[in-house]
Amino acid sequence: MFNLKKRTMHKIIGKIATVLLMLLSLNSIGQNASLSDNIINDMKYMLEEEKVARDVYEYLGNKWNLRIFQNIQQSEQRHFETMENLLNTHNVVYQITNERGVFYNENLQKMYDALILKGSRSKREALEVGKLIEETDIKDLEKAIENTEDVYIKQIYSNLLWASQKHLKAFNRHLSK
Repeated sequence: MFNLKKRTMHKIIGKIATVLLMLLSLNSIGQNASLSDNIINDMKYMLEEEKVARDVYEYLGNKWNLRIFQNIQQSEQRHFETMENLLNTHNVVYQITNERGVFYNENLQKMYDALILKGSRSKREALEVGKLIEETDIKDLEKAIENTEDVYIKQIYSNLLWASQKHLKAFNRHLSK
């Protein structure tokens, strides 16, 4: 019963966070200062990186029927939507495909392909893939935070960083069993 309440609370908190981020973005409309190419490139990269995580977790969740992938995939979908919202708020033109497992960034495509291959070998390797995704996301978010002075963008990245740290802990818990 406690687990059910805990999962329900996590879903509610996730939804509240998404709504708050959307409200914050509405508040920042019209405050669109000129963003550097580096900041714009970071935003686009983070969008597609969130898509990698979501798509890998969807694939591994279906392959291994592990709840952790299904739960975190839903969170990654919210992260993806948050990044899309951030790009749209700043009127940044970007390219993304709805096709699962397909990416415009060549490095992210290679990453996705390698992660799917590794995660398909065993449940343990699938969990290792989850850990690797979150470690990579954390590193990239920390770099993106350092690359911007925009308080709103930093807050979005910080929220995503906090979530990725929680995901990493979850994967580490499963791997220690």
